[in-house]
Amino acid sequence: MTRSHTKLLPYLPYFSAIIVGPGPGSPDNPHDIGIVRDIWKVEDAHLLPIFGVCLGLQSLGVEFGARLQRLRVVKHGQVSTVHHSGTSLFEGSGSFNAVRYHSLHVVLAKDRDLEELAWTNDEDDNGHVVMAVRHKTRPFWAVQYHPESFCTQRGGAEVLRNFWHLAQEWTRINGRIIRLWDAFSKHKFNSSWPPMSSRLHLLSPSTRTVNTTILDIPGLTVIAVAELFGAMDDNSPFVMLDSAAKPGRFSIVAALLPTSLQVTYNVQDNFLTLRQGNSSVREELGRHDVWSWLETFMRAQKAEGCPEIPFWGGFVGQLSYELGVQSLHVPTKPKFSSTNRHPDVNLVFVERSLVLDSISNKVYIQSLLPEDGAWISETSTRLLHSAVNFKSPISTSFETAPPPVVTLPDRVRYIARINRAKDRLFAGDSYELCVTANTHISIRGCSSSTPTSWERYKILRQKNPAPHSAFLRLHPSIFLSSSPERFLSYSRPPHVVCQLRPIKGTVRKAPGITRAVAEELLANSRKEVAENLMIVDLIRHDLHGVIGDDVQVNQFCGVEEYETVWQLVSVIEGKQNLSGACDEDSSVGWEVLRQSLPPGSMTGAPKKRSVEILQTLEDEERNLYSGVFGYWCVGGGGDWSVAIRSCSKYIHPRSESTPCWTEEWTIGAGGAITALSDPDAEWDEMTLKLQSVLKSFGVRHSNQ
Repeated sequence: MTRSHTKLLPYLPYFSAIIVGPGPGSPDNPHDIGIVRDIWKVEDAHLLPIFGVCLGLQSLGVEFGARLQRLRVVKHGQVSTVHHSGTSLFEGSGSFNAVRYHSLHVVLAKDRDLEELAWTNDEDDNGHVVMAVRHKTRPFWAVQYHPESFCTQRGGAEVLRNFWHLAQEWTRINGRIIRLWDAFSKHKFNSSWPPMSSRLHLLSPSTRTVNTTILDIPGLTVIAVAELFGAMDDNSPFVMLDSAAKPGRFSIVAALLPTSLQVTYNVQDNFLTLRQGNSSVREELGRHDVWSWLETFMRAQKAEGCPEIPFWGGFVGQLSYELGVQSLHVPTKPKFSSTNRHPDVNLVFVERSLVLDSISNKVYIQSLLPEDGAWISETSTRLLHSAVNFKSPISTSFETAPPPVVTLPDRVRYIARINRAKDRLFAGDSYELCVTANTHISIRGCSSSTPTSWERYKILRQKNPAPHSAFLRLHPSIFLSSSPERFLSYSRPPHVVCQLRPIKGTVRKAPGITRAVAEELLANSRKEVAENLMIVDLIRHDLHGVIGDDVQVNQFCGVEEYETVWQLVSVIEGKQNLSGACDEDSSVGWEVLRQSLPPGSMTGAPKKRSVEILQTLEDEERNLYSGVFGYWCVGGGGDWSVAIRSCSKYIHPRSESTPCWTEEWTIGAGGAITALSDPDAEWDEMTLKLQSVLKSFGVRHSNQ
C-alpha cells in the first residue's frame, strides 16, 4: 500500500480498536506492511487501542527499537509451549500451547518502550523467542503466535477477551469518544462481520416437482448405466460423477439431450457462451461476473425432489484453477497460452438423470421436464434388462495401441523450483507452497482401434478406484478423474451446512501397512500434521468470511482408510446463521465455493500470497488440474471435488475421413512444500502421484 496514513485518520474515530493481522511478509518491506508502520506513530489526538498478530508484533517491535532477525529454524504450523508473565493479556491464564507461523522474530532492545509479556524456548533451534509484548505508555499489545489457529489452546479467545477489556479500560480512562456509524462511514466501509442474513423472504419462481421413479436393482453397475446413456460415444457430450470406492455412496449419470444447455466461460473474456446442440449464443456479462450470472440462472430453476438423494438435476461440470485465481484478483501470467486451453467454466444443465445408491442398491430415475413419464418408463425397462444382460469387459491390454510418449517435468528444473519455494518460505513470504508441474502424454497414430477416452476411464477406475471419480466429456474437454478428495459440499437451504474435507498426508496401502502403522506415519508426523493444520486454518478463515462465527472442526488429522491408500483428513463445517430468517433461495453454498477457490490444499497458505508466488514458479497453467468438478443441484445443494489424480484432453476437430490422429493428454501433479521438505523426496512424491493415472495409458516410469 502506498496511501498515506493521514487519509485514514478521519475514519479512526468510528472504531473501538484496530487489529493488525498476521501478514505474510516482513515489516521491512513497504509492500507487505503498508500504512501499518505509520499507525504505531499516530499523534495522541488520534490514538486508539491496537492488537497485533505475528507480522503485527514484528512491525510494532521494529518501530520501537527491536531488532528483526530470521529464525535459524522456521516455525510454520508448529506448536510450542508459551510462557508468560501472568499479567496484561495473560492475566488469569497459565502456560499454554500455541501455533506459530513465522520465519522472522524480534529481539527487544533493553530499557526501551516495549515490555515482553510472553516467550517460548526453542532450545537448540532458536533459543529464547519473544511471543508477546506491550507498549509501556501507548495502548498497543501484540502476540507472535496465532491466537485464531485451531490448535492454539487457551491463548486464543482468552487473550483476545483480555485485550478487549484492556482496550475498553484505556478508552474510559482517556475519555476517548467513539463515533456512531453514519451514512458517511457506511459508504466507506465494508459490511460488518459476521454477515447478517436477510430477514426478508425472497420471492422466487414457482417450484417445480422432480418426476422420480425408484427401482431396487441389485447388481446394476454405474458402468452399465453409463454405457446405456452415451458414455461409449466419444463424439457426444456425457457426464458422470462416480463414487467408485468407499466412503463414496451416490453416483450420478446424466441422460443428456441434444438440447441440453452447456455454459462455458474463459477468464480473459467478459462474456460466456451458451450452447444447445449445434447452435451457440454469446452472452455479455456487462457489469456482472460469471458467478452472479450462474446464481441468477439457478434461482429460476428451483425444484423439489426426493429428499433422500443429493442430486435432482442441475449443473454438472468443472471450474478451473485459474477461475479461482481470478477471484483472488491475481493476474494470470501473460506467458500462459490462450489457445487450446480448456474453458475455466464448463457446465451442462442436466434435466434427466439417474442416481445410484451403492448402499441400498436403489436407482433413482429423475426428470425435470414436464410430462416426461414415457422416458422414465422406458428407462426403467432398459435398466431392468441391462441388470440381467450387461457385459462390459475392461481391456487392460495395450498391445494393439500406439505406444504413448510421456514427457515428465524436468527433474533438475522442478527441484530448483522447490528450492526457490523454500527460499520464499524462509523469507516469511508464505508458510506452505503447493508446487506442481504438468506431465504430457502424446499418442501418435491413433485410429478407430485405439482405446477411447471411456475405455481409459474404465481402466483408471479399475486400477485406482476413488470416492470422487468422474468422467466428463464436455466440448472441448475430456476429463478423467480418480480423485480421493472432496473439496466442498453444501446442503440444501434453508439450514445450509457447508463441509470441507482437506487431505494432506497419504500412505499407500501395502503389506504391513496397518492402521497403526499409517497413524504413526501420518498423525504422528510433525510435517504432515503441520501441512494439514495450515490448510485447516485457511479453510476456517474462508468459511468465517461467508458463514459468520458458526464454524467447527469436527475432525482434525484423522486417518481414514480408502481403497488403495490411508489419508490424513480433517473435516471443517460451517452453518449458516439465519438470524430468524427463512431464505429458502439462499445461495450461501455457492458463495462459499466462490470465496474458497482455488482449493487451499492446492495452493498453500496464506492463499493469495501463495498463489502470487506460484505464478512465478510454475511454467504452465494448471487449468482443469487443481480446480474442482461436481454439481449444483436445483434444490440448492452442491458437491465439488478437487481435480487431482486426473488427466485431461483438449478435443481438436477432425473429419471422419481422417485415418489417424494424435492424442495429447495432460496430467498435473505436485506437492506441498514446507520448510521441512526434502526436494528429492518431493520429486519422488510427485512422480508417485502420477502412477495411478499413467496406468490407464499402459505406462510405468522411473524417477528420472
